[in-house]
Amino acid sequence: MYLADRSAPAPGGAKTAADRGPVRAPAVASTVLALGTVSMITDISSEMVTAVLPLYLIAGLGLSPLGFGALDGVYNGVSALVQLTGGHLADRVRNHKLIAGIGYGLSALCKPLLLFAHSLGPISVILTLERTGKGLRTAPRDALISLSTPPELQGRAFGVHRAMDTTGALLGPLAAFLILSLTVDGYDAVFGVSACVAVLGVVVLMLFVPSGADTRPGPSGGAGAAAGTAGSAAVPGADRPAPVRLRDALGLLRLPRLRNLAVCAVLLGLTTVSDAFVYLLLQRRTGIGDQWFPLLPLGTAAVFLLLAVPAGALADRIGRRTVFLTGHALLLTGYGLLLWAPAWPALPFLVLALHGMFYAATDGVLPAAVAATVPGELRATGMALVGTGQALARFGCSLAFGAAWTLWGTGPALAAAAAGLLCCAAVAGFVLRPSAPRDTRPDPSPKPGPHPDPKPDPKSVRPPR
Repeated sequence: MYLADRSAPAPGGAKTAADRGPVRAPAVASTVLALGTVSMITDISSEMVTAVLPLYLIAGLGLSPLGFGALDGVYNGVSALVQLTGGHLADRVRNHKLIAGIGYGLSALCKPLLLFAHSLGPISVILTLERTGKGLRTAPRDALISLSTPPELQGRAFGVHRAMDTTGALLGPLAAFLILSLTVDGYDAVFGVSACVAVLGVVVLMLFVPSGADTRPGPSGGAGAAAGTAGSAAVPGADRPAPVRLRDALGLLRLPRLRNLAVCAVLLGLTTVSDAFVYLLLQRRTGIGDQWFPLLPLGTAAVFLLLAVPAGALADRIGRRTVFLTGHALLLTGYGLLLWAPAWPALPFLVLALHGMFYAATDGVLPAAVAATVPGELRATGMALVGTGQALARFGCSLAFGAAWTLWGTGPALAAAAAGLLCCAAVAGFVLRPSAPRDTRPDPSPKPGPHPDPKPDPKSVRPPR
């Protein structure tokens, strides 16, 4: 978990601190830990609502699967559309913390409004505003993580953040379950506690997360730009980069590697069934009681929490493409179990474990791969482009799956999603294949061997004129 930083010996033989031993620095920046804490608190708030929302809308308000699919798609699609705005604004104003704070604040303001909404229309508006806040904060937050981390440790940093974020996803449904068990007006109590927790997350962000100016990319794309720009501080305006224009943001799609990542994220998102539908399918497949439904996300979150950091570190070591595609193979296995496995007592545990492994292998690995292809001054915008494409694709998947469930039933709908995922994963594996490295080294010197090349005859070399 530490990096060794060695310096050259001091002149005259004097020993410095570096000569006495390696200087250890945390491999995970304090900015990553602070943002992880904010995400953990905010996710407790959000997942308390998310855990009870499917049951509340379908069992409480009588919403059909098609209607829930449309609402679930809007719930995720709105944040996707706003991601582009949040990412571009963060890069343009050069203050990622400001835009992220606005997003966290908007989401916190929407939570208490759920106490007064008891029909589909108002709930849809409130959830749309809440997802708007999520869309504003996602790209600036990920840019802050990326810009405060060396390139070779991006997977680990995102893994640590996602593990802390998932701790909130683990505690949120548990809190909702306890509140529903102990209170009479359970849903209103869940919404009220969720609002208070969301405000706490905004306070932690304002107090402990540095602004985007403190994490501007240095020459290597990581943190520590202060040292890199100190020499130009004496020149007026030298430390002010050119403003980011919308044309610059759209020009990112001309980067082949980023374009390939965006295309693959969209293809795979089109066949990724939303979490809410996975839990509803698992409940119907195994006959789990309604009182236990809010606990189903705990299985996914627990596995995600345990494996997020190891999966990120493994992606840094063996390649992000391999880990990313393996995650989708695990998700496909989970679909297969839901379709064809007998009703074993262990079936819910197996499906939830595979679901959590899928997220551990993909959720932090994809932004780490994007960060390696986007320049620092457009980092939030590049992440927003890929995140928007993926979220819009999942929005389409929610609509299509809800319609297929209504028209065909659960089995054919899930079988179609599984077949589509298999095809899209094969295409992604081909598109993201490693390109042949170009040999930019100078002409190699003669290889040593038992019979070295003879030296040229001095008599055959003409003297210079």
